Amino acid sequence: MKIHFITIGRPKLEYARLGWDEYTARLSRLHQLRASHVPDKYAYDAGKIAEYQAGTYKVVLDIEAKEFSSQGLAKKLVGLEIMSKEISFLIGGPDGLPGEIRQSADMLWSLGKLTLPHDLAMVVAAEAIYRASTINTNLPYHR
Repeated sequence: MKIHFITIGRPKLEYARLGWDEYTARLSRLHQLRASHVPDKYAYDAGKIAEYQAGTYKVVLDIEAKEFSSQGLAKKLVGLEIMSKEISFLIGGPDGLPGEIRQSADMLWSLGKLTLPHDLAMVVAAEAIYRASTINTNLPYHR
């Protein structure tokens, strides 16, 4: 599966950089993975953000969206993989994303009702996708 993480900015805190690097490295062993970090100055520029998502199945993180269990996300990934299209996971900045980006999403996904710091949301999303991927490949990570 081709996965494209798109984030507004890069992880700034040390723990987040370490977590981001760890889980994206693990994911790159299971999927074709790339990551793009939209410069902070374009955090609210819907046109610029849309350029990064062009040609992909667009999944946008949104606190008001559907939540998945790890097994539910694993099943969703299997369904998306069948499309043979790159899947972009867009993680907005501290103040969210432009409404046009949310409206143009193919899928909205919530990590939960808690408000997470932007850096932590990046790590949690990467770990959740890694966990779901290990479920799908029968690796022992998920217990």
